[in-house]
Amino acid sequence: MNEAEALRMTLSDVAALAQVQRPVVSMWRKRSAGSALPFPGPATLEGGRELFDAGHIAAWLAATGRGNNPEARNDVAAFARVPGTAAGSAQRNTLDAFTALLTLKAMTGNALGQLSPAELLDVADECDPDDLFLYSELEAAGTSLASTAAFADRLVDSAYNAAAAFEQLLAARFRAGLREHSDTALTESAVGLIAAAAVELAATLGGNSMFADSTRGGSDLLMGVVHASGESAPVTFLTADDDGGACRLVRRRLRVHGVDGGQIRVDAGGEFAVRGAVVHVAQYPSPGQPGMDAAQILSAVEHLALQMDDQQRAVIIAPARVLCDLPLAAAAAGLRSGLLRTGRVRAIVRLPQGLLRSKPREAQALWVLGPSFAEVPIAERWTMVADLSTRALAEDVSQDLISDMVASMGDRATIRAHSFRFARLVQTRHLLASRKSLVAAPSHSSAPSSSGAEAALRVEELVRMLQTGGPQQYGDVSVLPGGPDAKAQPASVQELIAAGNLNYIKGNRLEDADLAPRGGTRVLGPAELLHPHTAQPRHLSLLDFAASNPSGRLTEPGDVVFCTSPRPAALVDTQGGSAVAFPARVLRIDAGDPGGLLADVVVADINSLPAADKSWRQWRLRRTPDAQRKKLGETLARLQHEQQEARERLGRLEELATLITDGVAGGSLTLTDPSSKLAEPQTEGIS
Repeated sequence: MNEAEALRMTLSDVAALAQVQRPVVSMWRKRSAGSALPFPGPATLEGGRELFDAGHIAAWLAATGRGNNPEARNDVAAFARVPGTAAGSAQRNTLDAFTALLTLKAMTGNALGQLSPAELLDVADECDPDDLFLYSELEAAGTSLASTAAFADRLVDSAYNAAAAFEQLLAARFRAGLREHSDTALTESAVGLIAAAAVELAATLGGNSMFADSTRGGSDLLMGVVHASGESAPVTFLTADDDGGACRLVRRRLRVHGVDGGQIRVDAGGEFAVRGAVVHVAQYPSPGQPGMDAAQILSAVEHLALQMDDQQRAVIIAPARVLCDLPLAAAAAGLRSGLLRTGRVRAIVRLPQGLLRSKPREAQALWVLGPSFAEVPIAERWTMVADLSTRALAEDVSQDLISDMVASMGDRATIRAHSFRFARLVQTRHLLASRKSLVAAPSHSSAPSSSGAEAALRVEELVRMLQTGGPQQYGDVSVLPGGPDAKAQPASVQELIAAGNLNYIKGNRLEDADLAPRGGTRVLGPAELLHPHTAQPRHLSLLDFAASNPSGRLTEPGDVVFCTSPRPAALVDTQGGSAVAFPARVLRIDAGDPGGLLADVVVADINSLPAADKSWRQWRLRRTPDAQRKKLGETLARLQHEQQEARERLGRLEELATLITDGVAGGSLTLTDPSSKLAEPQTEGIS
């Protein structure tokens, strides 16, 4: 095979080389057609797709100065098509040969292009005497081995080192259509989340970190762990001993990056055993088994969980339809319930869509496995759940989620001491009995996650904590477990409107030009509902309001102002007299016949709804028994007053810290000892 014939590029490859969007290349080709430097013509056709000579492309980019990569001539081999990747098994064999040569080059540190096929096999036999990861791949290349080695040398020169060239080849799996790799590939944000969580869990185990992946061919997560671990501490990796192509590729990938590790003996039934403090990472389906169904995935998780002891942890990613959603086939549902009963499923997290490259609309989910707390009665065991379906995995989201997952490994006291941002504690028996997604927020008509006695004890504990070192504002807050008749049945908004307990009032169409930061009537819209404490105030002249909305109505004290987009949100307008800006609207509780509704409870119900729940007429609202409505309203009003005072105090503390920081650092202030009698303000020169 001639090397020049091997260096071919598609227009997508050209765009990647030039660091531009794909349509830009088509524009170059069209606009340069009649110029002195026309875009190079195609060198050949393959399956109806045009392939271009990589050397001609590099020369054209250099001559015209097009693109954003000044090193395009040197980098061209890294973006050219792998020689011989026509289709089918030949495509896979060629990738195997190239990755094996790059691994061999990394291990020897020598150029390979000048060696004969026999010499290359001799070197391979020395580096891989047991044929665990590369010898067979080179032997299968046959007479093309020498020319393939020459291209591998050039690829390394373009990518600067063998490891980078290896990753470049794997990145091309999407363009080359290698299904077993591309079908299971996760996005960088997903890999980063799992890897960072695994590293944090390993840190809690102490000693040198050990990570294991018992799946067939799952190297992306292991490489994520390599990057997340850095060079601060030695790490050890264990991979499946399967001799399939995907698992051999994993071993080559780790070796080319200089990562050594051992193997996990996995029998034909999928069972294995790992001893000691280990963090398992796993993705299902894996590259070596891309066609796994729900029962196969859960069986694999079961094998992993059953061999674990309390020293081990696991982070597992799989489709949400398997790990947390419904419906699920009977056999798979039984497996999932059995896993939940083991007590090792410490956290369940539903992730947003778009994390699986080949199926961007399929949501993924995480399971975090850990100690089972065998001393806790089965009926009292708990699991942390979180639903991030509507959140992007931004850095702060990932960090806080990892913090929640690490905290989920602790006992009940540890969990109560942690401030969870996304997760919530659910008794496992309620997950088993649920007919909804495992991460769904509990409906208010379902059984609570803790008994009335537990809630009463927690209220008393919180009151004591709040009273410590401060005034006794909470001394008259006293609760007892509710009786069997203490709970009224919730009802939908539509039912309450039909019964006359609620009145619905439309929002008003307001012009932005009429709004001002101060003066006139307060305006309430989605911005104020979504960010009630930080939104900039908006006001409107009553004359402008009457002119633009002749039939418009202002709020009354106690009205519930709500919106549905971008998510359900609500607040109580305690003052009244506000203009509600559409798409915000108003629910007004009938004073003569409230039907058990309390504005603060309505707001709490709306604000706890999932972001995707836009059907406001179907929202179900809790109702409070008449004997408790007045007392609950008074208590909530007092607590909300204390919350507002706490926010104001926090604002003053933040301002004080800023003034001291800027003053002392800038030299305009000097800190003194407040207990010293000499710490008197210096007033000389001030008049």
